[in-house]
Amino acid sequence: MLKPILLTEDNPRDLELTLIALERSQLANEVVIARDGVEALDYLLRREQYADRPEGNPAVMLLDLKLPRVDGLDVLATVRATPELRSIPVVMLTSSREEPDLLRAYSLGVNAYVVKPVEFKDFVGAISDLGVFWAVLNEPPPGSMRLQRARLAPHEPREDA
Repeated sequence: MLKPILLTEDNPRDLELTLIALERSQLANEVVIARDGVEALDYLLRREQYADRPEGNPAVMLLDLKLPRVDGLDVLATVRATPELRSIPVVMLTSSREEPDLLRAYSLGVNAYVVKPVEFKDFVGAISDLGVFWAVLNEPPPGSMRLQRARLAPHEPREDA
């Protein structure tokens, strides 16, 4: 079962462009959209409207920096401070080139910081590359797949046991 991609973006234009880019990359992963930091944390922590969502973390979180209610850096800080969420790859996807934002994101443990390209073709290419890398090529931390398989089929022998 493929893990979803959590896309946290409040700008309707950037959201639409990111969804187009992910679709063009032909990833089969479901894309879950959060339009602000609170909604992203609700999804990750399985609360409010997401209280009944299946267990498990997204394959990757694409996180905008400037978000309403709770900004991207505060979301990142919460993710890294929460043991169950700590291993989620987080890619800051932002228009900010400000050095303090970049430094703070890396000090909080972001996996990648990508400035959104202005040109549509470049934007699509960047998002496609990100999606393929984090959802397909990247190896999750040891143990995360074992735990997921054990929850799905605890009575079956595991390949990696």
